[in-house]
Amino acid sequence: MKIFSFLAIATAFLVTGCASVNMAPKEDSAKAKQFSPPATASNAGLYVYRNSFVGQALKKDIWIDGKCLGESAPDVFFYTEVPGGKDIKVSTESEFSPNDLVVKVDAGKNYFVRQYIKVGAFVGGAGVEAVSEAVGKNDIAKLEMAKPGNCSGAR
Repeated sequence: MKIFSFLAIATAFLVTGCASVNMAPKEDSAKAKQFSPPATASNAGLYVYRNSFVGQALKKDIWIDGKCLGESAPDVFFYTEVPGGKDIKVSTESEFSPNDLVVKVDAGKNYFVRQYIKVGAFVGGAGVEAVSEAVGKNDIAKLEMAKPGNCSGAR
């Protein structure tokens, strides 16, 4: 019975509260939402966002090829440029180990990755998934851009 009570409290914690992170200026967010091609022709644009209702109180690190992109919170997105023509690894922290997604990116195009929170045994975990351009643009239009950096854990 104690375990059931603990799980009920943990689940309530995951769906209540609200984590916050440092936000980018509104002008930067608006510019990124224009979804222009990358500024450097040999690069690809990468949008990573979180719009899930679950885990409102949790912040989760996001890494690109082992480098900190930023710490996510509910209803935020990040935009960065990555070298085109190669595979990149998008990682997020989870309950026991990182979850990774490898995406092949072509120069001159934008790519969209959604981070989602999932219920874990002790704390919420996170995963990442590639989404279509149409879904990504629609989702990001409702979000605000977070400042890059400030990951809480070392990689």
